[in-house]
Amino acid sequence: MAKKNYDQLSKDIVKYIGGEENVISLFHCATRLRFKVKDEAGVDKKRLEQLKGVITVINSGGQMQVVIGNDVADVYEAIFANTGLKPENKENDNKSQEKKNLLNTFMETISGIFAPVLGAMSGAGMLKALLILCTTCGLLTSDMGTYRILYAAADGVFTFIPMFLAITAARKFKANEFVSLGIAAALVYPDMTAAFSAGEALTFLKIPVVLVSYTSSVIPIVISIYALSKLEKGLKKIVPSVCKTFLTPMLSLMIMVPATYLVIGPISDTAGKLLASGYTALVGFNPMIAGGILGLIWPAAVMFGLHWGFVPIVMNNIAEYGRDTLFVITGPNNMAQAGATLGVFLKTKNKEIKELAGPAALSAVLAGITEPAIYGVTLRFKRPFFIGAVFSGIAGAIVAVAGTGAPTLLGTSILTLPGYIGVGFVGFLIACAVAYFGSAIVTYLFGYSDDMLPNDNEEEQENKTEKIVEKDVEIKAPVNGKAIDLSEVKDEVFAGGALGKGAAIIPEDGRICAPCDGVVSLVYPTGHAIGIQSENGAELLIHIGMDTVTLEGKCFDIKVKQGQAVKAGELLIEADLEGIQSAGLDTTTPIVVTNVDDYVDITAENMGNIKAGDRLLYCISK
Repeated sequence: MAKKNYDQLSKDIVKYIGGEENVISLFHCATRLRFKVKDEAGVDKKRLEQLKGVITVINSGGQMQVVIGNDVADVYEAIFANTGLKPENKENDNKSQEKKNLLNTFMETISGIFAPVLGAMSGAGMLKALLILCTTCGLLTSDMGTYRILYAAADGVFTFIPMFLAITAARKFKANEFVSLGIAAALVYPDMTAAFSAGEALTFLKIPVVLVSYTSSVIPIVISIYALSKLEKGLKKIVPSVCKTFLTPMLSLMIMVPATYLVIGPISDTAGKLLASGYTALVGFNPMIAGGILGLIWPAAVMFGLHWGFVPIVMNNIAEYGRDTLFVITGPNNMAQAGATLGVFLKTKNKEIKELAGPAALSAVLAGITEPAIYGVTLRFKRPFFIGAVFSGIAGAIVAVAGTGAPTLLGTSILTLPGYIGVGFVGFLIACAVAYFGSAIVTYLFGYSDDMLPNDNEEEQENKTEKIVEKDVEIKAPVNGKAIDLSEVKDEVFAGGALGKGAAIIPEDGRICAPCDGVVSLVYPTGHAIGIQSENGAELLIHIGMDTVTLEGKCFDIKVKQGQAVKAGELLIEADLEGIQSAGLDTTTPIVVTNVDDYVDITAENMGNIKAGDRLLYCISK
C-alpha cells in the first residue's frame, strides 16, 4: 500500500472505531492496532472490516483489535499524524468504561506491557540466530571482537529486559516512568548482580536479603511497578506540593527498591520457578500429548490474541533454564498456516484470492507473521484453518518429543531456523516440514475449492431483497405510555431528526416489545437500544432512555439475539425504569425509522396515552 493511502485509511479507522472521543488508548503489536474504547457499541465493526487494508476486526481481551498485517506500524503512525490522537495517550479512568472480567483484564495488561517491546525482542532474537549460524559455519568465533559486539547488541535486550518492561509497565499502570527505570536499574546494578554471583549474605536494616538474579527476569519488575503506581497515588496525597518534585521520587525509590529486594523479588522468583517447573513437569509427563495439544490449540490462541498470556512463561523459562520450549513447540503453527494458505493459492483460479493468499503465505513462512494468512485466507474458508491446526498439533508433538528449545524469544520462520540449532534441531526441521507441506497438500486436495466463494449474483440479489421496500408499513407502539412528538425529546440528535423520523414514548412500564414482524438487526451489548428490520423493509431503532449507555448494561435485560426473527408484540427487552430514573436519567424512548429515503412520508399517530400494539407510525412507500 502506498504511503498516500495510509492517510485516508487512518482517518477511516478512527472514524469507524467511534471517533477520537471513543478512544481511551492505542498501541500496536506485530500485526494489529489495539484500541481500548469507551463504548464498544460506538464501534462500526462491519465497516471497519470492509476497509481496504484491514484484514479483520476482533473484540478480545478488552481490546478492539484491528488486524492490519505487515503495514501496521505505518498505519499506526498515520493515525497520529492525521487525527487528534497522540502517542502518549494513556488509559484513564472513565466512568463509561465497561467492566471487564478477570481474563480480559489479565490479557489486556499482559499485551499492553509486552507488545511495545516485541519488536526489540524479535530483532534481538533474530540477531542471536544469525550469530549462532555464523559460529556454526565457522565464520565467527566467540572470542572475536565482532562477535562480542554483536552478541552484546543481541543479548543486551534480554539481559536488561527489566528496564524495557519498567517503561511499558509504568505506562500501563500510570506510574512515573523514570522512577520505574530507577527501580529496574537498581535490580540489575552491577554490584548487586556481583553479590548474587558471589553468594554474599546481605541485610537491610538488619533484615536478611534473599538475593536472586534479576537480569532477564520479567515478573518481579512488573509487580514492583504496579506497587509503585499505588504508592505514588498515596504519596501525592500527603507530600506537600512545594517539594513533590523531588520528595515523591526519593521516597518512591527508598521504599520500592528495598521492598522489591526484601519481598516482591523473592516471592516473584519463587512463583516463577514454580511456573517454570510446572510447565516442565507437564511436558515431561507425556511430551507427545502435551506438545500435540499445545500445537492444536495454538491457532485459536493466536486468533483471539490469547498467546500473549504465555509470554511471561516463555521469558521465565529462558531466565530459569537458559532456553524455552513452549514457543518452540507452538512455532511450527506458523508453517502450518503458511502451508494451508499456499494450498489455497495453488488451487484457486480466482485472481483476488491469489493476490491475497500469495503474499500472506510468503509473510507467514518468511517472517512468521500469520495473521494475514489466518484472517485473510484460512479462517475465511474454515477448512484450511482446521487442516493447519491439525498439522500444527502433529508438529507440536514431534517437537516436544525431540526436546527442541531456543535460547531466546524467536518467531518461527525460514529466516529464524538457525536459532534452533542444538538439541532436537533435526526434529524441529522435520516438524516444520510436516506442518508446511502436509497442510499445503491436504488443503490443495481436500481443503479448498472455488465453489466456497460466494456467488456475486446471488449475493447482489440477497442484498437487494434485504433492502427492498414492498409497501406501506405500519409500526406499532412497543410499550405502554404517553406518545409524544420526536421534536419534544430532550436530545438534539433525536429531536432534530438526525437519526430518522418517528415518535417517542414516555413509558409506563419496562416491557419493550417488537413494533412489527421482522428481524433483530442490532442489539447493543449495553441493552439500551435495539434495531429491528421489518419484513417489509423498514429499518427501526428503539432507544430506551437518554444517555442510558452510561449504565453499562445495568437496568436492561435483553431477551433476544441479533439475527432472531420476531413477531409484533414479542418481548425484546425488559428495562428497570426505576433504576434508570434513580440514576438521574430520562426514560423517554424514541422509536425512529432510519431509512427515511425509502418513504414518501412517515407520520406519527395516536399521540398521547397509548398502549403497546396500538399504531404509532405509518410509513408511505415511494
